[in-house]
Amino acid sequence: MENLQDLLIKDGYRKISFRVSKTQHLFLKAKINGISGDFILDTGASSSCIDFIHIEHFQICATDSNTKASGAGANGMLTQVSYKNHLQMGRWKKPAIDLVILDLSHVNIALEQYKSKTVHGIIGADILLKGEAIIDYKNSYLFLK
Repeated sequence: MENLQDLLIKDGYRKISFRVSKTQHLFLKAKINGISGDFILDTGASSSCIDFIHIEHFQICATDSNTKASGAGANGMLTQVSYKNHLQMGRWKKPAIDLVILDLSHVNIALEQYKSKTVHGIIGADILLKGEAIIDYKNSYLFLK
């Protein structure tokens, strides 16, 4: 009998490894516009986002947005949006991803308090839905189609 990983790969999925931090966050590497960064994989985040301070790092063109963001520990945050960014995680690629730009300092402050690595952004449910995500928690793999 084949294992789950083999079946998913045969079905066109790409395997992306992540690690579980001591804070129980799922961390993974991703490239935005060809530039590598550190991200939290967050199934509860509706949109993928980048911290304001990393706009130049990822060569993002951001425009103002009227939408206010809310999340764990913060509400009513000002946002910007960036359209048609190239996203790559492992060998999985999407050429036209929209990203929300917001202040993630509250996230990184909390991570620093636990002596955990800070992040450039969050990979949210928008990407997970587009990629028909399957998360293998036991083996620390994200599968995207």
